Formats: sequence, structure tokens, C-alpha cells
Amino acid sequence: MKKPVGEQELLVLRYVAEHGPATVGEVAERFGEAQGLARSTILTVMERLRLKGYLTRRKVEGVFQYASPVPAAELLRDVVGDFVQRSLSGSVSPFAAYLSEAEDVSDEELAQLQDVVARLRSQKRKG
Repeated sequence: MKKPVGEQELLVLRYVAEHGPATVGEVAERFGEAQGLARSTILTVMERLRLKGYLTRRKVEGVFQYASPVPAAELLRDVVGDFVQRSLSGSVSPFAAYLSEAEDVSDEELAQLQDVVARLRSQKRKG
């Protein structure tokens, strides 16, 4: 199991997963500036993510490019799974309770949730 990521790490990781491969300079300019993060902070965060196994890097024309080894959707699924295990002791009940009161769930997200419930019911019947 990989080491957990912090909030700032997750934001940078998500950006790189969706826009990578990218250099530290590109992430600092396109993402970090808007967040008020200095290039040195972006470098530190990206290196921490690399050491934790969330990012890879390779040298291209003398500059390191960082990338997520997995697609953004898979990455977020793994991060959410880690959160459920660490913070909710493996129970999705608190998450379900949160969703039941969420007011900003889009129609698309609602349809995705309905698909998940249908898939889980189907798997339960088979098992």
C-alpha cells in the first residue's frame, strides 16, 4: 500500500494526472501560480509524490517530466479507497450519509451513483 497523500499533494497529483506529462516549471506556471504556490513548493510536492510512488519522471531534453503511471480516474479511486480505509475504518456508511445530504450532486453524478448501486446489487446476487 502506498503512503497516503495530503491535500496539497492530491491537488498537484490530480493536475499532473489530468494534464501530464509535465515539468515542474509547467505545473508551477499553469497550476501553482493560481494556487499561490511557489515553484520550489511544486518541486517539493512533486518529488514527494514520486518518492511515494504516485508519480514517475523521465528526462526529456535535459528536463524531468513527471507523469502519473495510472489514469486520473483510477488514481482518484485509489485515493478514495485509501481514505475510506484510513479515515472511515473501511466503512462507506459515513460517506453514504454525507451523500444523502449533499445538495450539489449533478444529474450525471446521480446517474453514476445509481449505476454503482445496481452493479453492487448484481454482484451481491451472484455471490
